[in-house]
Amino acid sequence: MKAITVGSAMIDIITLVRSEDIERVSMTNATTSFLLLEQGKKIEAASITDHVGGGAVNAAVSMRRLGLDVSALVKIGHDLNGAKVRERLSAEKVGTDKVIETDKAGTGTAVMLSSHDRNAAIFTLRGANTLLQSRDLQPDVFVGADLVYVTALSDHSADCFPLILQTAKAQGAFVSANPGIRQLTSRTSVFLDCLSNLDVLAINTVEASALAPTLAATDASKTTRAMVVPDNAPQLLRRGLSFGGYTMSLPAAMSCLRNLGVDRVLITDGGGGAYLADDAGIHFCPILKVQMAGSAGAGDAFTSTFVALTALGKAVDIALPAAAINAASVVSFIDTQTGLLAQDTLMARVAAYKEQLAVRTFPWSEP
Repeated sequence: MKAITVGSAMIDIITLVRSEDIERVSMTNATTSFLLLEQGKKIEAASITDHVGGGAVNAAVSMRRLGLDVSALVKIGHDLNGAKVRERLSAEKVGTDKVIETDKAGTGTAVMLSSHDRNAAIFTLRGANTLLQSRDLQPDVFVGADLVYVTALSDHSADCFPLILQTAKAQGAFVSANPGIRQLTSRTSVFLDCLSNLDVLAINTVEASALAPTLAATDASKTTRAMVVPDNAPQLLRRGLSFGGYTMSLPAAMSCLRNLGVDRVLITDGGGGAYLADDAGIHFCPILKVQMAGSAGAGDAFTSTFVALTALGKAVDIALPAAAINAASVVSFIDTQTGLLAQDTLMARVAAYKEQLAVRTFPWSEP
């Protein structure tokens, strides 16, 4: 299967600081916590390393290790960091024929500061990632692609989102998107109008919650499917989505998105597991708990694995646990790609964790 990933390429500079060398402050009445740095103080780092990352690159490496023939459509600067991106893709046998260089901005860079629970704070300079243009997307750009996977786009690149989906779908590809919160909140109506060109939409709970008020105002919300949610259902299925004082049930939100045209809706809830809505209902898969070295890349690993295996025809009870296992493997390392597993290793672990990662299905109520 030939796949093309679209989105960002980054250089990730990861700094690990020992817990005793940096203070963590947690809020009493909220779930937010902060890493506290003393102004003017030179703090000794446990390690400072740099890695090639970014949504499209992470997804491409993930899919390549799963056996797909992958190319990455990314925009990089004409600089040393851009050369690093090309070198990394080539080392992973990911096609670089769709990499675009520009002299208008440097290659995107992120600085990650990780300590305590290893949930990193991230400083981001998106650089060339923001400069994708319609002229970069010729009608034949997706010819021969069986799968097109679109990661988060920002600024001018996000304006190309409708064209990317339309062009990919016109070529007969299986099309999936994992947009970011900035794209969803700044271009909500445009995004919702594109859903009919998507086979899989993957978002996290924060992103789904931000969409809820707008979804409730659409005509699609008037015909959502009902569901009987048992008392022992996973937390998000019982609690629903909340944003700005507004609450929407998870079945209503996922059904509404499907009414707008997308076939499958995947919502990840961090440590709370993942939910997939399709014709049968909502499927839930828990996470695989591991010792976390870094949180970056978990979402990319989960969604790219699920999308790739789904496009290959794997059933939900295989694709969801496999995604959970690959994400758990990634967070066992500080960078976004070292932990990505080859397909044979991944399938062996799916069999080994069959009971621990058993998928529960909550069917739609009859009309």
